[in-house]
Amino acid sequence: MLTFPHKFKESLEDFNKFAANLRKGVENLASIDEIMVGQAEHHASCGSCRTCLKACTEKELVYQDGKRKLYRYKQRAKKVCHVPTLIVYALVNRYTMLDLQPNRSVIRNLLDHGQDVYLIDWGYADRMDRFMTMEDYIDGFINDCVDFIREQHQLEAINLLGVCQGGTFSAIYAALNPEKVKNFISLVTPIDFDTKDSLLNVWATSFDVDLLVDAYGNVPGDMMNSAYMMIQPFSLSVQKYINMVQIMEDADKLADFLRMEAWIFDSPDQPGETLRQFLKDFYQDNKLVKGEFKLGGRMVDLKNITMPVLNIYAEFDTLVPPASSKALQKHVGSGDVQELTYSVGHIGMFVSGKTQKTLAPKIAEWINARV
Repeated sequence: MLTFPHKFKESLEDFNKFAANLRKGVENLASIDEIMVGQAEHHASCGSCRTCLKACTEKELVYQDGKRKLYRYKQRAKKVCHVPTLIVYALVNRYTMLDLQPNRSVIRNLLDHGQDVYLIDWGYADRMDRFMTMEDYIDGFINDCVDFIREQHQLEAINLLGVCQGGTFSAIYAALNPEKVKNFISLVTPIDFDTKDSLLNVWATSFDVDLLVDAYGNVPGDMMNSAYMMIQPFSLSVQKYINMVQIMEDADKLADFLRMEAWIFDSPDQPGETLRQFLKDFYQDNKLVKGEFKLGGRMVDLKNITMPVLNIYAEFDTLVPPASSKALQKHVGSGDVQELTYSVGHIGMFVSGKTQKTLAPKIAEWINARV
């Protein structure tokens, strides 16, 4: 009888298990109708969100300016807070990360804790947006949305929650319009860009953004994605797909993986002039914390952020390192600043089981104590 060395037997068993998972995974892939995230609609035949991969939190369009939209999410529980919260996401990737699926949805959790939630959808930039500037986005649409919500609710000020680049935009807005912001929440937000804790910050300091924007106009989203993947090339380009085979036999875990992939590669092009300004003024010149940044001719002084501030950052963030986010506390003028950190990465802040149980409840509790 032929015998095999112990290690060879283990290798053969691992290979057989890998092959079995792959075979079952192909069957599971064939059963999935469509991969979408951030949608409230379902297929008529779909009794759950697994087979069509659609998130379920309902929302309605309440205001629009061209491709830029303002949504209000429908209440899921008794409204506890009478002051609504406007969420401002980044221009990079899509806000659907906040509502990826029913059991991984920051927005759904906020609603379940009695918050009234609005959100800005920046849409997909095209050649008409080539010369859109940060002033257009911040003094323009963010301000229009804030004023719309204030008028609808007959309030002087509302809560503002900014995410990543959207948090930087929101900090600028709050500094220029403190009378319109009741409470400010920053979530994985870059503030101090003078750090070497992230390869993105290192690369950006010497990046020829003028050449890039002059050549492309709007910078392709796929190019931006490739740059982000190069920060951790093996784990983001190779390892995760090897690991995927190990979970393919579990239809639910496979669906979770595919939702994430759909979100990652749903990457809008970046408006050229906005990206040029963001990289040069912040990543290269760090003007925001130096007090040298102007928007629409007005100097942006973070000390004007005098409303309560909740600053949330991720301990293992490779895109927005903690040092960049934590700098907010020492630059604002508020006497009520709290920090909240999680032992996750940038994306883990929105989808990790560690955050799903406590992030939204803590945000809601913090807001409720200040309205």
